[in-house]
Amino acid sequence: MPNRLAQSASLYLRKHADNPIDWWPWCEEALARAAQEDKPIFLSVGYSSCHWCTVMEGEAFSNLEIAEFMNAQYIPIKVDREERPDIDSIYMQAVQAMTGQGGWPLNMFLTPGDLVPFYGGTYFPEEPRYGRPGFLQVLEAIRGFYDNEKQKLATQKEKLSGYLQSSTVLSPVSELQPELLSKGIAKNTVVLSNKTPGPSFPMIPYAAIALHGSRFSTPEQEQVQQACRQRGLDLALGGIYDHVAGGFHRYTVDPNWTVPHFEKMLYDNGQIVEYLANLWSTGVEEPAFERAIAGTVAWLKREMTAEAGYFYAAQDADNFVKTDDPEPEEGRFYTWTYEELTTILTSTVLAEMRDAFYLSPEGNFEDGLIVLQRQQSGVLSTQVEEALRTLFQVRYGERPESLTTFPPAINNQVAKTHPWPSRIPPVTDTKMIVAWNSLMISGLARATAVFQQPGYLALATQAATFILDQQWSTGRLHRVNYDGEIAVIAQSEDYALLIKALLDLHQACQSLAVDQAHRWLEAAQTMQAEFDEHLWAVEGGGYFNTSSETSEELLIRERSWLDNATPAANGVAIANLIRLSLVCDRTNYLDQAEQALQTFGQVMDSSTQACPSLFVALDWYFHRTSVRTCEEFTALASTYLPTAMYTQSTDLPPDAMGLVCQGFSCLEPATTQRELKQQISESLTRHQA
Repeated sequence: MPNRLAQSASLYLRKHADNPIDWWPWCEEALARAAQEDKPIFLSVGYSSCHWCTVMEGEAFSNLEIAEFMNAQYIPIKVDREERPDIDSIYMQAVQAMTGQGGWPLNMFLTPGDLVPFYGGTYFPEEPRYGRPGFLQVLEAIRGFYDNEKQKLATQKEKLSGYLQSSTVLSPVSELQPELLSKGIAKNTVVLSNKTPGPSFPMIPYAAIALHGSRFSTPEQEQVQQACRQRGLDLALGGIYDHVAGGFHRYTVDPNWTVPHFEKMLYDNGQIVEYLANLWSTGVEEPAFERAIAGTVAWLKREMTAEAGYFYAAQDADNFVKTDDPEPEEGRFYTWTYEELTTILTSTVLAEMRDAFYLSPEGNFEDGLIVLQRQQSGVLSTQVEEALRTLFQVRYGERPESLTTFPPAINNQVAKTHPWPSRIPPVTDTKMIVAWNSLMISGLARATAVFQQPGYLALATQAATFILDQQWSTGRLHRVNYDGEIAVIAQSEDYALLIKALLDLHQACQSLAVDQAHRWLEAAQTMQAEFDEHLWAVEGGGYFNTSSETSEELLIRERSWLDNATPAANGVAIANLIRLSLVCDRTNYLDQAEQALQTFGQVMDSSTQACPSLFVALDWYFHRTSVRTCEEFTALASTYLPTAMYTQSTDLPPDAMGLVCQGFSCLEPATTQRELKQQISESLTRHQA
């Protein structure tokens, strides 16, 4: 019999609906029952496309013996981290403090009533293996500890509670110095360029601040530029990119960017598109970057865009090979055997493919499978592009030029029963998340300006329009949309990333002379007012993750500054305030930004490598530049000028090409294109330390 999660809108929660575990969603009733019955809470957090979440669901969470003990001794609660990143953030901090590492599934044990964590981990196997105890052993030991070691439990709780509470205490600084920016750029670029064993992640927040720093004339400038270029090449050439059908996987399991974990997350793809477009605009006009962006947009339109215009959240790493398979297999939708390639392609074409990609009969993935990874940059030959289109047809059943839309497999049942023309695709999580859609909108907007692609702008515009038209209820922005039904009050990352996206659309529209720029600017201002009303920390500055009414049920109320796979809300929000001050001529925005930067000043100094997005905001603060021009806007917008905002103006002097203002002063109107570019360049480096 299905459990309580069967009625959930969340695909991740519904995946656990047939578990024998008596799961609760996170709700007041579950928390109250735990306190009433004095049962520890087992909190399990994950997301639908998470591979190891899927593994644990099929193993430990489907085991009857484990379920019997869990149901009798615990209150089990399931949380979709994509719905509730605020809950995930708190307990991820706790597990990292306990074990030194984190990840998903995130499994935590909390004391009832106060919700303080006292033990936790990530994946627990059904039986002892991988050097980890079996899950039933863990459950029995933790329950015994809870019942019989009250003093140790109290000590553990006090330690972890104190750690979490201390993480909310920020020590403001009175002054902001350019030297801090130089330190932030240098230390975060080192993170980007480090070659270490183990997985390789896009780490776009680090790549973004490194690219900001690449414009400064320093002894390390060439190294910084090379690190930025190399990250672009790793992404566009590596196995992390789907060379057949477009879109980026979440990360690779190796340091050589070869074998990915195959899930495709919207948030990664939005950030990578923006980064590659920015990298191109610095002058690194690598054809593989343009190809990867175009391929990702094609994938987005074909597989990740709802009829209503918004973008879906993610695609799974796993897919069924045959309809009668009991469990899906990782990566089979995307990989090939060498024997398949010899059957599909002629010997001449296969030889061309071997010149372009690393191909061998032994494969580079498990069971002899091949993940396509390019051998060199540059333009792929006509024959290789045709071979890739042939592989696309084998995978999807149609040629890419004729397949404009591909229906999502919305769950395992649909995946196994729909009459797919060829391979069975991974499940797509079709929910709309405001923050993630906003990252994609920003990527499309920047690619619009750089490559002068109206189609990119149209795709971004329809997603932004959907959010602005559909995501409000009782005057509040909501984070999620499930097939027309809104859910979950928006959190700080939703506001911050949406405001950024609207400002990016404002800039992109002007680059194409599209008469919608003012619409997006007005929407950004309206959104900022709502953001300030509900999430601004009046005492201290910065933005809380959640509003006061939502945070009542949480252990702590955070103002997140730590970057992860996505940029921290406060870094993005502060940069937004400075950008708004430039295009709206309102100093109150700048005052807020300065207060927030001072609030996080000590964090930036002591935890420099943890918060690259705050340093992007600090760069905006020191090098904020507004450019008013009536000519050459397209050329300027497609150039990498990372802390400049543009507005079209009709009231410049007759012989002026543009007016550059830096900080609180404006320069003499520029009368030539060369003079204008020189003024902007000098303004963007005026505080170089």
